[in-house]
Amino acid sequence: MLNAEIETRRQSAMSRGVGVMTQIYVDKAENAELWDKEGNRYIDFAAGIAVVNTGHRHPKVIAAVKDQLDHFTHTCHQVVPYENYVRLAERITAIAPIKGDKKAVFVTTGAEAVENAVKIARAATGRQAVVAFSGAFHGRTFMGMALTGKVVPYKVGFGAMPNDVFHVPFPVPLHGVSVEQSLDTLNYLFKSDVDPKRVAAIILEPVQGEGGFYEAPREFFKALRAICDEHGILLIADEVQTGFARTGKMFAMEHHDVQPDLMTMAKALAGGFPLAAVVGRAEVMDAPAPGGLGGTYGGSPMGIAAANAVLDVIEEEGLCDRANQLGSRLKQHLESLRSDVPEIVDIRGPGFMNAVEFNDPKTGKPSADFANKVRAEALKRGLILLTCGVHGNVIRFLSPITIQDEVFTEALGKLEDAIRAAR
Repeated sequence: MLNAEIETRRQSAMSRGVGVMTQIYVDKAENAELWDKEGNRYIDFAAGIAVVNTGHRHPKVIAAVKDQLDHFTHTCHQVVPYENYVRLAERITAIAPIKGDKKAVFVTTGAEAVENAVKIARAATGRQAVVAFSGAFHGRTFMGMALTGKVVPYKVGFGAMPNDVFHVPFPVPLHGVSVEQSLDTLNYLFKSDVDPKRVAAIILEPVQGEGGFYEAPREFFKALRAICDEHGILLIADEVQTGFARTGKMFAMEHHDVQPDLMTMAKALAGGFPLAAVVGRAEVMDAPAPGGLGGTYGGSPMGIAAANAVLDVIEEEGLCDRANQLGSRLKQHLESLRSDVPEIVDIRGPGFMNAVEFNDPKTGKPSADFANKVRAEALKRGLILLTCGVHGNVIRFLSPITIQDEVFTEALGKLEDAIRAAR
């Protein structure tokens, strides 16, 4: 079956609101490679948007899910619970970089984790307001949209957002926003729009995902922690995209000297199976009354089994160290192109959560056009890339951390050829 034939069917049967980046239809995938319905091979530098950090169909993950299938597929944990849910909660709380006793709840998607984190924060503080940041992405539900700091395509046409959500510029020195300016705006917000004693939580990504892979400066997190402590505000770290070895540590918050009160997790948690989590200080997590949290599919047995296997793989295969090695190679390769490619204005990212940003050398302004040309040229060569950023001028790299050395080397060659061809 041809990709074009399936694409025609998709356009007839599916809402156009579901944007699709490529018109290649996958038939099978293995580690960092996939093959479409026409037999064409691609190297996957998207990984389902940082979902398969442990690679497509890792044998240990597949074995764990097959074993779970032989026992049961669904009971709803709130009706008939199961031990491996409890075991995963024990393991996740043990490694989460939060002080003291911790507890967890499992849901299905990253957006759902964010929604529940806000619910928990409001229940624990008795407050309503939430502060988020420009460029942030926290999901497509209504609260997720409200928290997200980008209008198109996430908010446009969907009407009024939930109230008591406020935004502050995220510090990106490359785009003229310093840490001091961001903190000054937050303080001004507290004077002009919302009493800090009415703020339940401040939520941010340690490394912005959709916003452009900008890492939150160390001093910024330290200042936010102090502000939260001063006013009794809870600090939520959205680790949906940064978690599970992607940044060279199990969680991106381990790069910082401060700790959050709550964390959201999803994507790579279950190696391709739907599962998300909220983890936080025990007294905060226990604020909602029994029945206030949960969901029919929350903590799916398949996702739980996969997630326990994912944690084993990350530890046994040393994927945090592997992420640092791969990211270093990628950034070095991109740096070697700077002298020939003046469009490159920044190369960044901790571990293997890396990005390259492009400007028009004539105007000095962000160039989404060049980034999209690179993405298109890479796809022609069998390399799948994703763009991101408020200006759409960033290529983000999210290959599985388990990618084989020879495949990674091949991908770097394709990337270089694509960048040169885009000029």
